[in-house]
Amino acid sequence: MNLLRKILFPFAILYGFITSIRNFLYDKGILKSYSFDIPIIAVGNLSVGGTGKTPQIEYLIRLLSSKYKIATLSRGYKRKSEGFILADSTSTAEILGDEPFQFYKKFQNIQVAVDANRKNGIEQLLSQPEKPEVILLDDAFQHRKVKAGFYILLTSYKDLYSDDIMLPTGNLRECRSGAKRADVIIVTKCPANLSLDEQNKIKSKLNLAFTQNLYFSFIDYEEAIYSEDKTMKVDEIKNVDKLLLAGIAKPEPFFGYLQQENDVCLRYPDHYDFTEKDLLEIKNKSQNKLIITTEKDFVRLKGSIPNKQLFYLPIRSSFLSGAVPKLRDQAENFDKIITNYVRTITNNLVKP
Repeated sequence: MNLLRKILFPFAILYGFITSIRNFLYDKGILKSYSFDIPIIAVGNLSVGGTGKTPQIEYLIRLLSSKYKIATLSRGYKRKSEGFILADSTSTAEILGDEPFQFYKKFQNIQVAVDANRKNGIEQLLSQPEKPEVILLDDAFQHRKVKAGFYILLTSYKDLYSDDIMLPTGNLRECRSGAKRADVIIVTKCPANLSLDEQNKIKSKLNLAFTQNLYFSFIDYEEAIYSEDKTMKVDEIKNVDKLLLAGIAKPEPFFGYLQQENDVCLRYPDHYDFTEKDLLEIKNKSQNKLIITTEKDFVRLKGSIPNKQLFYLPIRSSFLSGAVPKLRDQAENFDKIITNYVRTITNNLVKP
């Protein structure tokens, strides 16, 4: 913790007090929350960035989209547009934001919308001729104006909310007690070989309610990189000199997966808006080498870097095994909880 953050500790206390009052007013119904009849799943965190919300939303899309009409609704962080927008063939990363645009390009059978006002966004989606059957709210854990039917809270293995404190001294957006609203808590970005003993220690530290379910996931990198029109195996390019580029919150695992001794690494802030000067630096430092970036950065760099050079490495969120009592497969149990929730709400809607 740097000196400035320590100095700002009184403001962290004040910020925590303000967010606690706000949550109290919502909990008591003094501030109104709006609920909707269809299944709505909110994915979010207590801290600022870097917990893996995007791969978790993609996991839910893969899980549910074969049986239900899915829509994602995001704020559209750093987009150069306002209000409600439903993605279509004219959409860009600038209009939607990088993550929603990634959803739109990756999953052709879903609706992708952005709106800072989640209530309005849901109402707009439900007014569409092809209205969704399930809505996934991206980064909406603190958006108390909408009451989702199911809450998934993410916390990073190396930055557990139980070990953190409020902004600006720490990274929490609200007090740790906010975790009680979650139906499921997922510890993300774990080592793939995290032991059962370590999982149980974390479970004790998080102090879950009896009704809450805990899971552990890790980032699973694909074995290939992709450009607009080409695919290459990671094994083919491991020992090839290349430039690795990431504008995400915690890029160390990305670099660690690909980096070799002679590779050049460029780091940028999360959701970074690349300037002409940045693009020139990237081109000069790459010296016509392969440029490999994250999927989120690719949607913003595409068209500004030659196609023959620019590739991205996709990731997925995968569950560990063994922590759920009497079940060896956490993924199986998680999938069952989600599908049962959606099925129950959907079945209730069609009853006469």
